[in-house]
Amino acid sequence: MFVANLLIALREGFEASLIIGILVAYLIKTRRRDVLPKMWLGVGVAVLLPLGIGALLTWGPKTLSFQVQEIIGGTLSLVAVALVTWMIFWMGRHSRQLKHDLESSVERSLVGGSGGWGMVWLAVLAVGREGVETALFIWATVRSSIQTNVLATTTGVLTGLVLSVALGWIVYRGARRINMRLFFSATGYFLIVVTAGICAYGIGDLQEAGVLPGIMSHAWDLSNRLPAITSPLFWTYTLGQAVFQVNLQPTVLQVLAWVVYLVPTVFLFTRQVSSGKRAATRAAPHVQAH
Repeated sequence: MFVANLLIALREGFEASLIIGILVAYLIKTRRRDVLPKMWLGVGVAVLLPLGIGALLTWGPKTLSFQVQEIIGGTLSLVAVALVTWMIFWMGRHSRQLKHDLESSVERSLVGGSGGWGMVWLAVLAVGREGVETALFIWATVRSSIQTNVLATTTGVLTGLVLSVALGWIVYRGARRINMRLFFSATGYFLIVVTAGICAYGIGDLQEAGVLPGIMSHAWDLSNRLPAITSPLFWTYTLGQAVFQVNLQPTVLQVLAWVVYLVPTVFLFTRQVSSGKRAATRAAPHVQAH
């Protein structure tokens, strides 16, 4: 649970740090430091947004029946799967032009006599999106673990966010060049495997609620093979269960959902990564020539 949430927070937090760094750099470059407080106001609102969503998801359904809780949980797990999958592919396509797109948005927000207040909404939308994705995905991973550990979860998220801010600051200061393509590719594969587990768990929730059939149709049952708590294999299973939702007694529908999500997603992401490598290779001689 610690490692999974650390990497999720690191990935999402680093994206937010890059966005903030680009906004700050552009405002300084264009001598609009007067707009910086408004930008930080928007960042503050964007930070509060995922906290509110996390609290709503955690305590909101408490008074509802078990069936309704399972329906809400299963539906939101699938929403998290769709949102994170979209984010992985969107970042792969737009990471190289992210700086240009953001600077164009800043330029539009500064014209028209708005006094720079458009920066508040731009910061809320650009940074808040990463925060909402993080809140939804971390909530899904925590909820789907039977070994829920509040301390490990909180520590993992905070460590990931601190590392992401430090990494963003290093990149902003130009102190070190980071291979963004390698970073987003590696974390992308990791998130796809984690997301496949969330997808299977969400299907299980909907089966328990009676929305989907087959709750008693198990693909296999290895629950009686679970080793003793003193065995290293037990802790290996616990880690796999916490990070990738390893299930010793999955239903047939859960296994189908896992495979149907994982195989085509890995194939499409690998194709996107390979295409990015070829584009970078073709662009390299052109850049050197200039």
